[in-house]
Amino acid sequence: MKEYTVIGQRVPRIDGREKVMGQAKYAADYSLPGMLFCKVARLPVAHARILNIDTSKAERLPGVKAVVTAKDFNGWTWGFMANTRDEPPLAMDKVRYYMEAVAGVAAIDEDIAEEACDLIKVDYEELPAVFDPEEAIQEGAPVVHDYRPNNVSVEYHWNFGDVEKAFAESHLVREDRFRTSRATKGYLEPPASLAWYDPAGSITVWAAKQSPYFHYRHLAACFGLPLSKIRVIQPFIGGGFGGTKNDSVAGDFCAVLLSRMTGKPVKFIYTQEEELTVSKRRHSMIVYNKMGMSKDGLITAIQSRVIADGGGYTAVSPLTMYLTGCCTPLPYRLPNYKYDCYRAFTNNPICAAMRGHGVTHTRFACEIQMEMMAEELGIDPVEIRMRNAIDNPKPGEIYRTINDMTLKTCGIKEAIQTLVRDPLWAQKDEAPKQDGSVSYGVGMSATSYLGGARQLGHQSCAATVRICEDGTVNLITGATDCGQGSDTVLAMIAAEELGVRYQDIDFKMVDSAYTPVDPGSYGSRVTVLAGQAVQTAAADAKKQLLDILGREWKVNPGEIEIKNAEVYHKSNPSRRIPFDKLAKIACYSGSGAVIIGKGYSGYGIEPLGFENGRGNAGTSFSFTAQTTRAGVDMETGHVTISDFVIAHDCGRPLNPIGAESQNEGGAVQGMGQAIYEDFIMDRGKTLNPTFLDYKMPRSTDVPNIKVIDIITDDPDGPFGAKEASEGSHVSAPPSVVAAIHDATGIWFKEQPVTAEKIVKGLKEKGKWPR
Repeated sequence: MKEYTVIGQRVPRIDGREKVMGQAKYAADYSLPGMLFCKVARLPVAHARILNIDTSKAERLPGVKAVVTAKDFNGWTWGFMANTRDEPPLAMDKVRYYMEAVAGVAAIDEDIAEEACDLIKVDYEELPAVFDPEEAIQEGAPVVHDYRPNNVSVEYHWNFGDVEKAFAESHLVREDRFRTSRATKGYLEPPASLAWYDPAGSITVWAAKQSPYFHYRHLAACFGLPLSKIRVIQPFIGGGFGGTKNDSVAGDFCAVLLSRMTGKPVKFIYTQEEELTVSKRRHSMIVYNKMGMSKDGLITAIQSRVIADGGGYTAVSPLTMYLTGCCTPLPYRLPNYKYDCYRAFTNNPICAAMRGHGVTHTRFACEIQMEMMAEELGIDPVEIRMRNAIDNPKPGEIYRTINDMTLKTCGIKEAIQTLVRDPLWAQKDEAPKQDGSVSYGVGMSATSYLGGARQLGHQSCAATVRICEDGTVNLITGATDCGQGSDTVLAMIAAEELGVRYQDIDFKMVDSAYTPVDPGSYGSRVTVLAGQAVQTAAADAKKQLLDILGREWKVNPGEIEIKNAEVYHKSNPSRRIPFDKLAKIACYSGSGAVIIGKGYSGYGIEPLGFENGRGNAGTSFSFTAQTTRAGVDMETGHVTISDFVIAHDCGRPLNPIGAESQNEGGAVQGMGQAIYEDFIMDRGKTLNPTFLDYKMPRSTDVPNIKVIDIITDDPDGPFGAKEASEGSHVSAPPSVVAAIHDATGIWFKEQPVTAEKIVKGLKEKGKWPR
């Protein structure tokens, strides 16, 4: 096995010093002289036709400099695909969800801007509304968008193999209805941006975006400007996880337009209540799952019918619904598969991407249903998984799923076996099962997630590596670190490939005026695809250096190596110089040279097969097996999670600290959605729009977590890497629910599994002790 000097080391984060010393600047920290403040006026009704908007009182309020409404945007809308661009910056003809934005105000301070919003008078006609996705797609339901009279914003119908024949020949067939919760991202930094529309007709924004180049394109399209006139400067990002920070919001567009109207910089900061009330959240999905098995527990077929609550606009949901269906044939062999999905418009807030995008829903349904069937057949939960799990392909071989996804590495069997040997599982029968009213159980899951996600349009990442004459290195990419530590990993990749020290790499944050265009930070793609670009760029720079030194030493450049910032002749190691001397030789060679390496992600990225469901959703797939120990109070239904053990195949963990922390964070986030998190809705209104009422895991709720790396060294990832972030978010909910079942003897099919649901289930089964 190749030895690395930087890869695999537990290095400090490249942005750690700025963050711990409070020097990191986030979007809300930026200001400019003469800056105005933007607030957005919202209509407190879920579905209504707008008859008139009177802004005159707001405009007369002292301190107000400008007011904008939908008419000022000339009918422009945006969205994921050309035929789904249905979302306007401000509501035009009608509002489609509670508290949708109808106007924007710029004033000299936030209080005046907020007061002005209250003075805006909107005449409207309230319309019948629909809030349940199954009701929304029934004939006669209120129509949310006229261009989709059946309220189905996205639907796919895929059929692989012969599902009906497989069910007819199965020993056991089971049908169940599962439901996942409405969940939010939970980051502490709400949407914010400082915008400056300068007199020369250029836009500059400092915006909290995990995918800045999405916003860059939105602004160019909205304001009819060439992309060269749009500058997005990326501040530090206070968490992302998809949704709003992977998209644009009303405040983004209003701030820019208000800046153009006033000639002043304009800043907006959403309140956390606004974020939790109106910003994009995870889809709640109903999954009708049908699974067939042979007598010995082999899966013969799966049929999934998914109905998703999409809220008022389409957003990125064509990709959401694709991912929900395409990854069902992983991590188990599946010879027959049918998928029908309907993403419904409702008058609820918009739903979009969130960590574990799409895959969390159907993997939860399939994993729990498989265990339920194993229980009926009397097969051990480990054995049922091992019998169905995909084998790790031999080097040079490829495993192809029924829908043509390709795997070159798969560590799921090794991950399951690793958990079986771990004390949490191996000694579960020896641990106390009951302590007073608390019953204990241990559950398992085995799941998969994609890395290097693709979508439509621009997919390639790029990087440049510049060698400074003193031996330090500038690394420039268009990739965004939204808190996950990807800048650190990219710097490690550059250092390893060049052969220099990690601390000699200087990383530049995204500025669209200077950095290469990049698809963004989503779908666990940065390490895989931006990492490949960085590795290629570093190799290019290294080749230039070695070519110059080869001429200087009069040797073949291939005979020279760089390692630990030392340059030496391979067959005569005593002939060596430090890297900084090589940099000087190269930069001062001849009349002087500029050493810049360029790299692009070159993995073949074919378009997504939305219509037929065939092909790869990502460049590679991670595999995660997880065990959970839960204690359930059989009187109150309260659940305490004490332990997680996560065996994760991420190819190779490039930065062990980062891989571990991402697995830990993903698992805790998944745990929250399994037992705590859900928006409580009343006719489109969110009743728990604060972190006091929207229940998320606290630090005191975090269990003991052990992360075990399963090394498979994927041939396509930089230094063997695959995704190491979202897999545990997918594995946590079914593992937690399986543990609750082990403790109570009851299967729960709806998330979150709250105390109330547990007590109700215990009563129905006659197990409640009171």
